[in-house]
Amino acid sequence: MKRLKSFARGLAVLVGLAAGLIAWSMLPWPALLGLAALFALWMFTTRGGRQAASVAGVGISTLSQRLGSSSVVVIGIAGVVAVLVAMLSMAEGYQQTLRRTGSDDSVIVLRGASAAEVMSTLSLDSINVIAQAPGIARSADGRPLASAETVVAANLPIKGGAPDEDGSVQLRGVGDRAFDVRPQLKIVEGRKFESGKREVVVGSGAVRQFTGMQVGKQIRLGSELWTVVGVFRSGDAMDSELWADAEMVASTYRRGASRNSVIAKLSDAKQFKSFKAALAGDPRLQVDTTTTAEYFAKQSETMTKVIRVIGIVVGSIMAIGAVFGALNTMFATVATRAREIATLRAIGFRGVPVVVAVMLETMLLALLGGLIGGALAWLIFNGYTASTIAGGVGQLTFDFRVTGELLWSGLKWALAIGFIGGLFPALRAANLPVTSALRAL
Repeated sequence: MKRLKSFARGLAVLVGLAAGLIAWSMLPWPALLGLAALFALWMFTTRGGRQAASVAGVGISTLSQRLGSSSVVVIGIAGVVAVLVAMLSMAEGYQQTLRRTGSDDSVIVLRGASAAEVMSTLSLDSINVIAQAPGIARSADGRPLASAETVVAANLPIKGGAPDEDGSVQLRGVGDRAFDVRPQLKIVEGRKFESGKREVVVGSGAVRQFTGMQVGKQIRLGSELWTVVGVFRSGDAMDSELWADAEMVASTYRRGASRNSVIAKLSDAKQFKSFKAALAGDPRLQVDTTTTAEYFAKQSETMTKVIRVIGIVVGSIMAIGAVFGALNTMFATVATRAREIATLRAIGFRGVPVVVAVMLETMLLALLGGLIGGALAWLIFNGYTASTIAGGVGQLTFDFRVTGELLWSGLKWALAIGFIGGLFPALRAANLPVTSALRAL
């Protein structure tokens, strides 16, 4: 019966701990400030709180004497937070780069049931019908701002890689209207390509990623040599692409008159529903229509989830190690202070102040580790440039983004590790038999 009761108590503690951690993971910072204020009020206005403060003060004042064991907790938690925030900042940077690419007043039209541009094919007749649909904005000369585009994968040597190491880059064949549809894209060096010539303009991200991207250089795309005539910057996923004349790209890669997609600028974002309805109701078309904002947000979902899951798994494994480090350190601390704790209990200190005092010491170390880990992640990874595979076509260059929200998440992880690592030693200290402790030491 005693074993059953002990098992039930242990199970209840684990369930309560799991529920608390789940609630803690969803806690916003204003709620934490409120809890901290209530805790401070309890410590300053109640007898138990003042007792906890005095016991914690003694323990914290001796941290310098236990620098080696205390640093194990701090360094372990700092490592967990740094790795976790770095992984999540990768996902954040990737997602932000793709989400900046689209807008609510521009649309992308693909063949029905196509998940991405590379999987879509539109005939010339379909392209002409789409370009005349109602709701598309028009230029000063009255032509619709619609760009039929071809997307292919090309291989180029990676900068800093082995001589025979190639990476995949997205080559986009476009017409003159592509620059009007994407007004954020600017030529920052050289000039635009000329129609009917094998000339390319390259994104600033591709310049950082591949060799031979300087203006005036020739690169091999497909079976032909192309001349780099300009560099553009858009501040989004387009920076990782190469742009060239659509007819020349289609000829080189044998795509004929078909295109992968049509990108169009709407006269107003409110025109999207009517534009989509017009295409859906046309019996000549079998297409899917979305805003570019929605399209690129969906393109980022899978990769973002994968990176976040990997980050959480790696962080969890490291967190387990940090928890055991904290447990060992705090159990050793409780053991060395057994006589002191027993004396306090003998003169009238209750169990709760002792638990709180030990927890405060551990949480302080965890807070310090979390701050150090967050600072390291921000200093090392914020703005760090990386690349990955985007949409199964080419390498997407993006920057890591260490945001305040990620730093807050890392700090919550640190405090959670400190809480778990200090809880059981604190309970042991509170339940330490007074007479046994005094006799043993």
